[in-house]
Amino acid sequence: MRYDQPFWRLNLRPVLLTLLLAASCLAQDKNPHTNAADVAAGAKIFRSHCADCHGLTGQGGKGPDLTTGQFFHGSSDAALLYNISEGITGTAMPGQFFSPDQVWQIVAYVRTLSAKGSAKAPEGNAAAGAQLFRNKGCIGCHLIRGEGGVNGPELSFIGSQRPATQIRKSIEEPNAEVDRAFWTADIILEDGTPYRGFLLNEDTYHAQMLHPTTGLVTLPKRNFRKFEILKTSSMPSYQGKLKPEELQDLVAYLWSLQRPRRTE
Repeated sequence: MRYDQPFWRLNLRPVLLTLLLAASCLAQDKNPHTNAADVAAGAKIFRSHCADCHGLTGQGGKGPDLTTGQFFHGSSDAALLYNISEGITGTAMPGQFFSPDQVWQIVAYVRTLSAKGSAKAPEGNAAAGAQLFRNKGCIGCHLIRGEGGVNGPELSFIGSQRPATQIRKSIEEPNAEVDRAFWTADIILEDGTPYRGFLLNEDTYHAQMLHPTTGLVTLPKRNFRKFEILKTSSMPSYQGKLKPEELQDLVAYLWSLQRPRRTE
């Protein structure tokens, strides 16, 4: 070791080298990791860190459907690398603490998902579906771009998040997949007062819920006579309640609710 250089320079050299290497990877336009081993490695990371939001097969959920090949915040390899690494401001997409090489492997795997899906609009009359959405009272529970209720999931960009097949299934079989955010807390206090709403938080002493009329409510568990968490949907099934063409129109409308795409 040389002692004729400042201590900070000796210690920062490895750090600077690492940062330069990372910047070099981030600056690449094309994915350098696309072989079968890279795709397999990316699949493992995706299943452990991404599937909770995007679905195990990439067909969407809390996050966008990745099987269509339509990426709303940039579709180049470089844009995907940046969005996965840094997250997307204004959305629930967080940044990821993976090396650039690992993120490239995720990008490689996501590209294979894109090859399986289709961005083709489903059959049906979206305008008729929009009217049906109001006439059937769906707007009373679901918020769409600032209008509607809050007793169900927001649907402003549901067409970006779910393929048409999943949208249809959620209408006919709402209990098939219920997001944790919409589990219902059914509570009765010792004095007989009932409460039912979406469970937000729970610890040893309190339960916090979103009540449909009174809003945010925090209740001490010491006052509970009954406390049950219902993992079923509060939405009724519309299976058999809609004509085939009505269901088709409703799915077409909901699928049309797409997030605006960024031009690159």
